[in-house]
Amino acid sequence: MSKIKQTAGRTQLGTFAPAFAEFNDDILFGDKVWGNDDIDMKTKSTIVISVFMGRGLADNSLRYHLTTAKQNGITKEEIAAIITHAAFYAGWPMGWAVFNMAKEIWTDDTPAETDMEKFQKEIMFPIGAPNDAFAQYFVGQSYLAPVSTTQVPVYNVTFEPGCRNNWHIHHASNKGGQMLICVGGRGWYQEEGKEAVALVPGTCINIPANVRHWHGAAADSWMAHLAFEVEGEDASTEWCEPVSDEVYARL
Repeated sequence: MSKIKQTAGRTQLGTFAPAFAEFNDDILFGDKVWGNDDIDMKTKSTIVISVFMGRGLADNSLRYHLTTAKQNGITKEEIAAIITHAAFYAGWPMGWAVFNMAKEIWTDDTPAETDMEKFQKEIMFPIGAPNDAFAQYFVGQSYLAPVSTTQVPVYNVTFEPGCRNNWHIHHASNKGGQMLICVGGRGWYQEEGKEAVALVPGTCINIPANVRHWHGAAADSWMAHLAFEVEGEDASTEWCEPVSDEVYARL
């Protein structure tokens, strides 16, 4: 989300109250407060709306911040939950007043954000298209996006919650194998005969050639990892049986 560039202070009060205008445009809506990166924009919008409600302010300033909250990515479902939660502390009439404003901003023709769209905002690589070419080797839905197809082939593979690939082996007579780097969500990697390893953003897994293994998402989380194909001689992939529900449920 791009930072706010505010000019309302100077436009409306620049000659009457230049110091106040400067504080408004350069401090509050500049790099010191709204432009500060210590907390994200959605959290800032949530804080401001809650404070306005707590102080009983349901005027055009709150309408502005509700509009900004939508621009900052707060969905219709999220704003409804925020207002409901704050209403228990700010008062039920205040909740009604803010809901009447919010309904005009989050109109019914605004589609709810899907889980995939929410996850896409968490990762810097594209989710890509459904991984139909390899669907027979996966339990659940996966997606594939090529990051690099020259020099070192790199693909971003995204798994819906509960999705995992079958046991498989990257064969090679010399070198070969694969490297995984988790870039979002939570998941699992497991080699045959070993305990599963948790995948979280930044986890790097080096998979030697000729090792039977599988990887996928946690049951309650999306997961995406970059897959680096390591060049090897006589390289091929052998796909085996699916990871059983019993094995997966133990994780």
